[in-house]
Amino acid sequence: MIRQFVTAGAIFATIIGSATAQVARLEVHAISTVTLSDSDFLAGRSGGQPVTIAGELRIPKAGTDKLPAVVLLHGSGGIGGIGSMIDEWSRELNQLGIATLAVDSFASRGITSTVISQAQLGRLNMVADAYRALDLLAKHPRIDSNRVAIMGFSRGGQSALYSAMNRLYGTLGPANNLRFAAHIAFYPDCTTTYLGDADVSDKPIRMLHGTSDNYNPVAPCRAYAQRLTDDHRDVKLIEYPGVYHVFDAPAFRTPLISKGATTTRRCQLMEGDDHQIINRETQKPFAYSDACVERDPTLAYNESASSQARVFVRGFLTEVFQLKQ
Repeated sequence: MIRQFVTAGAIFATIIGSATAQVARLEVHAISTVTLSDSDFLAGRSGGQPVTIAGELRIPKAGTDKLPAVVLLHGSGGIGGIGSMIDEWSRELNQLGIATLAVDSFASRGITSTVISQAQLGRLNMVADAYRALDLLAKHPRIDSNRVAIMGFSRGGQSALYSAMNRLYGTLGPANNLRFAAHIAFYPDCTTTYLGDADVSDKPIRMLHGTSDNYNPVAPCRAYAQRLTDDHRDVKLIEYPGVYHVFDAPAFRTPLISKGATTTRRCQLMEGDDHQIINRETQKPFAYSDACVERDPTLAYNESASSQARVFVRGFLTEVFQLKQ
């Protein structure tokens, strides 16, 4: 994926040969963003610590016409971690004529993985990264700024989902009133209820989730989808019965217990009046040392669910982007 040679303002480009025939051009971009706590972000404080992260842009075909694009956000294992599907989904989307920008939110922050220690980075921080990625794409001569969607996986799915929240958009949202054309969240964590979290973009929101997921359980996402539906938002939760976390990752054809991986599956969290994340059970600020935090969730590929998800995403984006079939 992204090579570690990005400096502020730099762009590296190459023409891709027949090995990845669906890609005509690959560019590695520097993305200026910030690192900030969830409480600061939720309180509307946009300062944070400046940081430059990297994004790998794949242009699927040569020419001068403007293309739709999807910003891709990785999960807790990082952009190149075991089970990461960023490369595979990039190829899938490129075959449709959609450009992809894969964002690496970890490397420049000195993070390899948050699987064992999620506290290394705020759970909403990748939302800020996604907004800056949209700013970058809006200036690119080959990208149609009105046809940029966001898709994320697990931790990245959480940010793909909550990047639709108007509160977060109001704090660090892209310039020129740009919004993502659609939000696709694979197996996100929905265990936190944020103040006003039903006040979201009018763009379509889709969640894809396995009913047996014991890393990020589906039940809180059902509840969130219902709140959004009650508020007349364009949201759908697609559930795959008996399916576990990262069901689209063939690396887990043999199910794996992710030893030491932390999960808030037993936690009920909410944003307090002071914008701290509160554990409902203790009524105190949440910490990953809380008794509700468990470990060792299951990772398991499911060929049928993976195939269905691919068909769904292709059809959904074909409709959203009005692609020629």
